[in-house]
Amino acid sequence: MTAPEAKVVAVDEVEELAVEGLRWLTDAARETAGGGLAWTTRPSDDELNPMLYSGTAGIVPVLLEAWRHFGDDAYADTALRAARSLADSVDGIDDDSLYFGRTGMALGLRAVHDALGDTAAGAAADRALELVRSRFDGTRWGELFELMGGNAGIGLGALAAGDADLAVLAVEPYLRTAEQTAAGVHWAHRTGIDSRLHHISHGTLGIVLALARVGRATGRADLVELALAGAADVVARDEAGPEGFLVLHSTPQYRPDVIEPVSYGWCHGPAGDAQVFRLLRDVTADPVWPALADRCWHTVTRSGLPQRLRPGFWDNNGRCCGTAGVLALACDRIVERQDPYDFADALVADLVTRAIRDTDGARWSNFDHRGTPSDLEPCTGWAMGNAGVVRELLRFVRLNRGGDPRYAFAWPDQPPVPARVTVHRSGTDPGPRTADVDAL
Repeated sequence: MTAPEAKVVAVDEVEELAVEGLRWLTDAARETAGGGLAWTTRPSDDELNPMLYSGTAGIVPVLLEAWRHFGDDAYADTALRAARSLADSVDGIDDDSLYFGRTGMALGLRAVHDALGDTAAGAAADRALELVRSRFDGTRWGELFELMGGNAGIGLGALAAGDADLAVLAVEPYLRTAEQTAAGVHWAHRTGIDSRLHHISHGTLGIVLALARVGRATGRADLVELALAGAADVVARDEAGPEGFLVLHSTPQYRPDVIEPVSYGWCHGPAGDAQVFRLLRDVTADPVWPALADRCWHTVTRSGLPQRLRPGFWDNNGRCCGTAGVLALACDRIVERQDPYDFADALVADLVTRAIRDTDGARWSNFDHRGTPSDLEPCTGWAMGNAGVVRELLRFVRLNRGGDPRYAFAWPDQPPVPARVTVHRSGTDPGPRTADVDAL
């Protein structure tokens, strides 16, 4: 593979940057009633945000990650206080989705229950999912009908939280709403639009991932079969074969005035496509899927990221749309494919270079070339902020040290790596090290 030229940053320095990022993040928390803690999307905001995407529910996983990584109970205590604020917010929002609503909150609460034994968090997670169930109209929960804001994400979140019946309820409507195409099927991601989106966050592959994961877990072969038909539609749209894999954002282009026709990250590009293909590999054992994941990686590593090659090309450090999301896949491949560390090193070096570091800690500013000023205020959460970046940096540190390759909290749309793996640091390690760990 071709990696950008980059200095290899010492692992201890990466870990120290993560600590500084956690300090800035925890200092940004707001006190809530009953001793809880919550976050706004940005420190300057007034409104508390409970979302998995950009608020408190998405910050809980990195607190659990830090607690396991460092063994420091202060992070666990902060996660418990965050769970209190989430529990208090369950009844007060008007969205049921995974990334923007109640299902994601339930997942954060369930994670605190499972990791820290907090029964109140577990009860609040159950209550949240019951509210989600009660608001189903027989087909959907709202305008969005995909992974981030619709049925697919609710199915994934419910399954991860232990409610398989709700997961099936969420994804069965895709059986009767699928639209036939020349190569397979696809779906409208929201009502009243002509464009059909293709990737994981809002498009066909996100629905594919949910159908395949729920179908496998519940023994529903019809759901898996439909997932494969959806994947076939996207594969037929590839424009970079036979070595690479690159599919347009949408057909016809959705909002062409503000959205690039191609991108390379988790949300609308091959970094996210590869995660879906990793899951289909595990579900079907068909060698076509790891081959497609390899082709995605070929395209990602030759795209020029994380360099900002032109205005709008690579302006984001975050987990959803930027460098941290690509780092997640790079580390998955180090574990599963024994990839060398060179591309992961380049991604980490870029995150180190772009970090804002001062007495308040470390954080990252994304960039909007169309705005003035172009440097955006740093965010706190999973999607665009510290929580998503720090979580990936901590995992990268563990891999370098031969530690546990899995996360403390398994994100529902990122297939887990095996518990027993051989991890090596090419060129700096005297030999392979085996991480042999018990299941979490």
